[in-house]
Amino acid sequence: MKATVYKSTGSWYVVKAEDGRFYNARIKGVFKIDGITSTNPIAVGDMVGISPEPGTDNNAMIDEITERRNYINRQSPSHKHHHHIVAANLDQSLLFATLRDPKTSQGFIDRFLVTCEAYHVPAIIVFNKADLYKKKEEEKFEALSEMYSSIGYKVVLMSVAKGQGVEEVKALLKDRVTLMSGHSGVGKSSFLNSIFPELSLKTQDVSGWSGKGMHTTTFAEMFDLPFGGSVIDTPGVREFGLVDISRQELSHYFPEMARLITECQFNNCMHVNEPGCAVKEAVNAGTIAVDRYVSYMTIMDSINDKKY
Repeated sequence: MKATVYKSTGSWYVVKAEDGRFYNARIKGVFKIDGITSTNPIAVGDMVGISPEPGTDNNAMIDEITERRNYINRQSPSHKHHHHIVAANLDQSLLFATLRDPKTSQGFIDRFLVTCEAYHVPAIIVFNKADLYKKKEEEKFEALSEMYSSIGYKVVLMSVAKGQGVEEVKALLKDRVTLMSGHSGVGKSSFLNSIFPELSLKTQDVSGWSGKGMHTTTFAEMFDLPFGGSVIDTPGVREFGLVDISRQELSHYFPEMARLITECQFNNCMHVNEPGCAVKEAVNAGTIAVDRYVSYMTIMDSINDKKY
C-alpha cells in the first residue's frame, strides 16, 4: 500500500495511506545501510510502500521508498559532515523572514535560496510582522523586495497579527506541497494557527538574550490545507549550512549570475578577480545588486572544497 510520510520523529513515522488512514510506521532496518549518507533515510513528503502489521490497529512497516522527484537538504545541525533531508517531493518552498524581532539576515535568505535553486524547488519569500516595521524597516523591505523580485522571486509582505497579506499567501499555497522554513520566532506557527485554529500550535516569544526565537517545532510535519494542498512545517532553523555545492558551481544557483556565465571570458570563471568577467561587469553596472555579490563571496568563502 502506498503512503505519504507526514511526520518523522527519527525512529517512528506518521504516514497517510492512499485510503486516507494514518499509520504509525517503522522502517525496515535494511534501508538504514543502503548507502544513504543523510542522518534521516526517510523524510517528510516521501512516498513509501507500507505493510500494516497484523494484530494492530494502525501500526505498519515501511518496506519501500519511492524515488524522490526533489528534496531540500541542509547540513546536519549535529554533525557537519552529514546532511539532513528537510523534506521531499515539493512543489515550492516558502521562507518566512522578518526585519525585526527577530531580524533575518540577507545571508540566511540567500543561503536558503541557493539551496532551493540547487534542488530545483521554486522559492517564495514572505516578510512577516509588517505591523512592527518602522520607517527604517519599511525602506529595507522596499529595497529587498525590489532586489529579489528583479531576480524572479515572489516576495510578499505579511502581518499575521493584522491579517495583512495572509489571503495572498494562502492563495499561493492552494493545491501545492509547500515547505515552510525560517528562523524560530518569525511567525510560522502563528500563520498556521490562522489557517488551523484547532491545531493550537505552540508559539513562543523571541528570546531576549539572543534576538532569535526559541524552538517551538521539534520535528518537520505535514498538514493538509483545508482549501487544497499541504504545507510542511519545519523546526526553526538558526543556520542554513549548504551541502554538496562546490565553489565552481555556486554561481549557477544565483539566477542573475547564471544568466551571464557563458559571457565570461573564461568558462571556469569564479567571478572573483578574473579578467573579462561578465558577472563583475554587471555588478559594476548595477544590474546585479552589490549585496547579492557580497553574499556570493561570503558563501564562497564558507565552502570547503577539499572533498571535490
